[in-house]
Amino acid sequence: MASSLFDSPLMGQMFPTGEVGRLFSDTAEVRAMLLVEGNLAKVQGDLGVIPEMSARAIARASMEIQIDPGALAAETGRSGVSVPALVAAFRKEMSAPEHAQFVHWGATSQDIMDTALMLRLRQVLSHVETDARAILGALSALAESHATTAMAARTYGQHATPTSFGAVVAGWGQPLVDLLEDLPQLRSRCLVVSLSGAAGTGAALGPKATETRAGLAKALGLGDPGRSWHTDRGPVLRIARWLTQMALALGKMGEDLCHLTQSDVSEVSLGSVGGSSTMPQKQNPVAPSALVALARFAAGLSATLDGAAMHRSQRDGAAWFTEWLTLPQLVLSTASAARCARALSTQITAQDDRMAANLEASGGAIYAEALCFALTGDMPRPEAQSAVKELCLRAQDEDTSLEALARARWPDADLSDVFAGAGRLGQAPADARAFAQRVRATAAT
Repeated sequence: MASSLFDSPLMGQMFPTGEVGRLFSDTAEVRAMLLVEGNLAKVQGDLGVIPEMSARAIARASMEIQIDPGALAAETGRSGVSVPALVAAFRKEMSAPEHAQFVHWGATSQDIMDTALMLRLRQVLSHVETDARAILGALSALAESHATTAMAARTYGQHATPTSFGAVVAGWGQPLVDLLEDLPQLRSRCLVVSLSGAAGTGAALGPKATETRAGLAKALGLGDPGRSWHTDRGPVLRIARWLTQMALALGKMGEDLCHLTQSDVSEVSLGSVGGSSTMPQKQNPVAPSALVALARFAAGLSATLDGAAMHRSQRDGAAWFTEWLTLPQLVLSTASAARCARALSTQITAQDDRMAANLEASGGAIYAEALCFALTGDMPRPEAQSAVKELCLRAQDEDTSLEALARARWPDADLSDVFAGAGRLGQAPADARAFAQRVRATAAT
């Protein structure tokens, strides 16, 4: 099996990452770091920290020079970080030592790498947001069209009370809307530059260190944190947690779809996908299963990333290396989940007849709660619950319906609304329609 399924020629179609996969390549990282170096020089030239002519030469070279990541590998292995090799290669390629000496002026490797990471995470959030909005468009239409499609709600895997398929779909989508509403604050708070020098003091950046950091933030379209965050991984953790929550929300949809497509349930179909190598009748829920796996993977990576946030002193190689190992896989997990869910959301078809049949398969036991409340006009609720529970057991033992036993036990009680199927949906239809309306309002902002 490949070391990473995300870029595996064999397995990659199960876990597509789209454009996000390209953002976490060596080439993309090198390009982002060069962009940071070029803009840093330009800002420093504007502030008079380095010669303006040199700043212009460095900024121009950062856009033109191509550096092979493989050529940096040996020195990166020795240094434990890629920036020294990158800076050396950049200076060499410039072929202008009088200007190249001002490359990376006052910065440290972590400044360049963390800022380059934020440039890529900014694009990640945009790609995931685009997919999430497409998912919500499909789910909102599904929820609204099935707002009153009655089905059995299940708790602990057993029939509970009636709900509607539209409300179930709304339950998948509401967390996604919450996450999209959190995005503006997440972006403004966490997509920030890093520029504070070797030990976080900014000493080598000179007396204009604060102005340089603010200028770099403006040039790159990132925020100015107003401080060093070398060992405070809060910006990275908050973005990672948002991504993890997105993966988990999509994983919940996957879990439900795995259940709803089971042969003994069959309340949802997903089209002609998921064939078996030996059983022609099977249509396995491949995409829902992928969503569940990706959510579990993201959750585990998130826990590891949290543990890596405890940096020792002012720089901690082990903690930083753990972040490098973990964060890209977490990002790709969520990106893949969003891509899978986007395609899947357009393939979900409700099997209304099967939902209705399953709803009634309990012989009316699914209406036991409603029966209890209907009887409270004539007896205390504990007494009603005890009596209804007794009838449920009888119905099961005698293979008869709860409705028949109830009408025989309480012939004068008005039970016309108790066993009414779609009439027992409570707020489910309203919840489904409210979700659809919320999605429309979110799309308009």
